[in-house]
Amino acid sequence: MNTLDEALSLAASHGLCLSAGGATVSEAGLDYRVVMASNEAGQVWVLRIPRREDVARGMAAEVAILELVSPVLGLDGIEVPDWRIRRPELIAYPALPGAPGLTLSEAGEPIWHMDPASPDYAARLGRLLGRLHSVTAAEAATAGVEIRSPDEVRQAWRDDVARVSAEFTVAPALAGAWQTWLEDDACWPDHTVMTHGEIYPAHILFRDGGAITGVLDWTTARVDDPARDFAAQYGAAGEEMLQAALDAYSVAGGRIYPGLAAQARHLWDASPLGYALYALTTGAEADHAAASALLDPAE
Repeated sequence: MNTLDEALSLAASHGLCLSAGGATVSEAGLDYRVVMASNEAGQVWVLRIPRREDVARGMAAEVAILELVSPVLGLDGIEVPDWRIRRPELIAYPALPGAPGLTLSEAGEPIWHMDPASPDYAARLGRLLGRLHSVTAAEAATAGVEIRSPDEVRQAWRDDVARVSAEFTVAPALAGAWQTWLEDDACWPDHTVMTHGEIYPAHILFRDGGAITGVLDWTTARVDDPARDFAAQYGAAGEEMLQAALDAYSVAGGRIYPGLAAQARHLWDASPLGYALYALTTGAEADHAAASALLDPAE
């Protein structure tokens, strides 16, 4: 039985009958396999199938996050998933309007459906983050969302660097850059806000004309450093479009601490840490090898 057949059979076992005709399977996600298929009425549904047991354990937390951010982003007409089926083996919800700005080919190559260096996108992203970051830590705490203070944010990165350094060979230049970053008081936040954590065009839905219609995959969302939601903008579009997003963010009410732009750059440069931690979670040899290559290309 192939992946699509298994997914549709799983959905049917929960009372959701979908057709294989026109269905698609995405293997791009690190935590979930995603299937999109239609019911008899033509409504498209999204099936998220956890790849590991530890992913399923985070479902309740993600539901709390979705319930918290949905009415806030809804003020700007931006939707988030409405989970109709939530089981350890399956999440299912009606597809949101719009299409992702970034997908992967069958060979794993990125396919852009928008221009990440567009000033229009930078402005829309800044306004979106201004709205999301308006959720206060107190509101998030009441909803049961994970909260990190500025000191806890910095300590978490220290812990991550220490763990990865103990498990992998890290190039001296990279290790030195991380240590300089951890010791530099200027770039660390003086406040924390409700963040998405992985907000980039693969997780953002657009309609024709560039308007943002939805935001997907809230698995890593928590109250944290606001810079974590700007790192991918720097990585995809560079310094000028990072600043354009920050300008729009400020106009939308976002609070910019002095080192936010520098921190976004540092967080992007620290991306290999995230993949190394993922490899330690999965324990897969291929993931470990890929992380090793990022951490020490000379190995």
